[in-house]
This record gives sequence, C-alpha cells and structure tokens, in this order.
Amino acid sequence: MRTSDVVQLGTNRFRVGPWRGDSTIAFVAPLPGQLPDGAAIEGCLTLLARSGYRSVLTSALSEGEQRPFLDVGFTVLERLHLLRHDLVNLPESPKSFQLRRARRRDRIDVLALDRRAFAPFWRFDEQGLFEARAATPTSRFRVAVEAGQIAGYAITGRAGFVAYLQRLAVDPHHQHRGIGTALVADALRWARRRGARSMLVNTQEDNEVAFALYKRCGFVPEDHGLAVLDRPLGENAPHLHRAEQ
Repeated sequence: MRTSDVVQLGTNRFRVGPWRGDSTIAFVAPLPGQLPDGAAIEGCLTLLARSGYRSVLTSALSEGEQRPFLDVGFTVLERLHLLRHDLVNLPESPKSFQLRRARRRDRIDVLALDRRAFAPFWRFDEQGLFEARAATPTSRFRVAVEAGQIAGYAITGRAGFVAYLQRLAVDPHHQHRGIGTALVADALRWARRRGARSMLVNTQEDNEVAFALYKRCGFVPEDHGLAVLDRPLGENAPHLHRAEQ
C-alpha cells in the first residue's frame, strides 16, 4: 500500500496512501458522502500499520466527520477555515496574463512553484497533485502564465451540485498582480457552467493572505471549519478497545 488506493471495509470505503511521498506517514480519507464507523476506521489503521506506516493523517474533515476518528484516538493536528460561494455574483478577472489548461509537461514547473508557495507540511509531490485531481468525479487543472512562466495554478473539482477549489497556488515572485483573483474567478465560472450551485474552499487558519483573497472574491466563511487529524500507528498507537474492556 505504497501508492494511493481505495480500501473497502464492510460498507465503508477509504482512499489511502503515503502522505506527500513520505513512506512513514499515511493519509486516510473517507470517500465523499460516507461517515465511517469506528470498527472500519480501526480496520483501515491495522492495514496501514501492517504496510509499515508509523502514523496517519486524515483529509480535511468537517465537525461531524471528525467524531468517529476522534473516538478511536485521533487528535486535531491543524484547523482550517471553510468558505462557501453561492456562484451568483462572480468576481471580475484581470486580463494581464494568460490562463490555459495545464499540460503534462507543466507538472515539473507546477510542483516547483508549489514548493515555493507552501510550507513543507502542505507541499504537493506528484502523488499529491494526482490526489487533488482524483478527489472528485470531474476536475479542471489550469495554469496562469506571465512573461512566459507559470506564475500560478488552480485545481477545481465538482461532485454533484457542489464544486471544490482543491488547490490554488501563486508563485511568491508573482504575487499582488491579480493572478490569484483570475484563477479563482476562472474556477467559479467553470463550476457554474458545469451546473454546480456552490463552491467550497479551505485554507489554514494562519494563511491570512488566502483568507482575504477568498473573501474579496465573494466566499463567505462557514460557521464551522475543518480539521486535519492525526494518530500514531504501531507500538505508540492508543489501544482504546483494550481500555474499554
């Protein structure tokens, strides 16, 4: 289980794999629309421990989605803002640079840009880029080009009537030129054309620049945010089922 895969335990399905290419840290994400039970989560953790992982992180979970994970020993690692756009009043897009579909040969430059834009914990590797695009049934991968260089990129997805801004990154050397606004506006227009009725995006609570950008573009913070949870595996893992006996 050293590549991303979908694991089914009873009626519960999880996407699992290495976190950002780290062979010791796994991620686990319940598939959309599912609220897994504690027994299924424990079974998934057993599989990950047997595969050699020493700890596991969840995807960004809502308050309700966190409960079964907290019940089996996960703790909050990072809290995130969650914002929603109703896709009614869309922002204007600056026209000073080109937006186009990302090509296969762009991936090296996109990942290099991602490393410059994010702290180590949040950086994408090739697998992370794939996961962001595979997280929803339909996705869109766009880049912004300025002076012949990729200056930013966005990955947008849609599942039913809800769209998701999965990733937005602007090269620090090209900030404050409207690139982020252009990519967000492009994502919102695509989502509305595809029949979505709202778009969700999340960002770290300490990322004030991104939070301000999304609010300027018409996103409204939800009452409850998201959280990434973590738990050790193997010898250091909590044995909650033993304590209950």
